[in-house]
Amino acid sequence: MPALPPLHTVHLFPVLDQHLLTLLAELTPAQWELPTLAPRWRVRDVALHLLDGNLRSLSMLRDGYFGVQPTGGSYPEIVTFLNQLNADWITAGQRLSPQIIRWLLEVSGPAYNRYLAGLDPEAPATFAVAWAGESESANWFHIARDYTEKWHHQQQIRQAVGQPAALLTRELYHPFLATCLRALPYHYREVAAETGQVIAVVVTGAAGGTWYLRRTASGWELGEAPEAAGPVAATITIEGDVAWRLFTKSLPRPLAEASIQLSGERHLGEPIFGLITVMG
Repeated sequence: MPALPPLHTVHLFPVLDQHLLTLLAELTPAQWELPTLAPRWRVRDVALHLLDGNLRSLSMLRDGYFGVQPTGGSYPEIVTFLNQLNADWITAGQRLSPQIIRWLLEVSGPAYNRYLAGLDPEAPATFAVAWAGESESANWFHIARDYTEKWHHQQQIRQAVGQPAALLTRELYHPFLATCLRALPYHYREVAAETGQVIAVVVTGAAGGTWYLRRTASGWELGEAPEAAGPVAATITIEGDVAWRLFTKSLPRPLAEASIQLSGERHLGEPIFGLITVMG
């Protein structure tokens, strides 16, 4: 199948930020304390995490200051390190008011967006997209990965306060889905299939689409052209309004089974329940 082209998302960061700032400005004190889909994190904690993303990324990528670093380089070691780093920040951030959190997001967001916009999209990124199995990634993929982080954490806040619709437009949601699904070839690397077998992955709704995962002699490849994919052996259909929760570890298996339909050779569809595109 034709290779998927680079997915450019840098122009969407200011749009996403404006949605976030508008939402946070409208929240009541009680809404700042509501629980979210992120375990043990309230709305204020998720907002703090988004702020950390801006500040830590600027410090590392723009300024070359990495501060505390992991002691090991394996995937589990990095995940453990990041979880502790996130927890430490949330603890320290409890002394900040909602007004201060919003103000720091207003200041740091544009600076971070300017930095990303100045990167060569095809140049090697400082950090590879590990959940897609890459040891080196182009900047465009690193930026798209960061877009999925900002998108889904804002959506966690929106889910908590009952305002999820704003980010479910095709403009903002489809790039999230298209980025996450690029993890499929790596996620399926241990799944046995005959060469030429094809799995169709359908995400419903206006922001969704259909992707084709085909087994080759050397592994799995992902494309969007049905005419190049070949006969479909299995189809996975995911409800669009919950797909993001599946990819970010916030859709329990019973709910996932109610929101995902498998047809054809079921063993080829079953691995979708474990597709995770977040670190930690």
